[in-house]
Amino acid sequence: MSTSSEEPHWKGHRDRLRGKLLTRGATALSNYEVLEVLLMAFIPRRDVKPIAKALEARFGSLSAILAAPTSDLIKVNGVGETVAAYLKAIAELNARASRETIQKKPAISSWSALIDYVRTELQHEKREQFRILFLDRKNQLIADEIMGHGTVDHAPVYTREVARRALELHASALILVHNHPSGDPTPSRADIDITREIIDALDPFDITVHDHLIAGTGGVTSLKSAGLI
Repeated sequence: MSTSSEEPHWKGHRDRLRGKLLTRGATALSNYEVLEVLLMAFIPRRDVKPIAKALEARFGSLSAILAAPTSDLIKVNGVGETVAAYLKAIAELNARASRETIQKKPAISSWSALIDYVRTELQHEKREQFRILFLDRKNQLIADEIMGHGTVDHAPVYTREVARRALELHASALILVHNHPSGDPTPSRADIDITREIIDALDPFDITVHDHLIAGTGGVTSLKSAGLI
């Protein structure tokens, strides 16, 4: 028979999960267990395992959870505005950490970090976004700017504006980046054409376009690696 003095069942579970993290490392935890550890800090007096599993079931991946808008997060039972705000703060920390990694090294020599950054920033965007990474002579990041923000299948970008901004920033090279909200990062004919237009427009100014990266939930495609530019 239980008594009011007994501790709730989830407290022992929390202690065991915390111990697992400390003794075996975070890699020993499953995705929902990592979420549990986070939620334990945000929700101190409740069993958070069902909430973690509900988040995973609704969004399908940790990256999708962190990318989800607050309005979608709070639809999950147990997730209020406060917890959603904490999850968005974690997402921003993750994005800033990725950005710092590519800021401190030449972008083209830190390719895996660059791909991680592009994936983190864009793979779950619901509307197409065209961004440009402006680089200096050492290929270090000067700025990451949105040059076109559009619909679910089109983000307008204007070659003249790209050239103007590159000259304003005294950029020596660019990396073009955009996302496919469909999830399929396969380049379209229009993607290839706009890339070549920008290359031609910048050539008289000796500004190099290193690559055009397309992000989707299916991965990140490099037009250069695909032999398309």
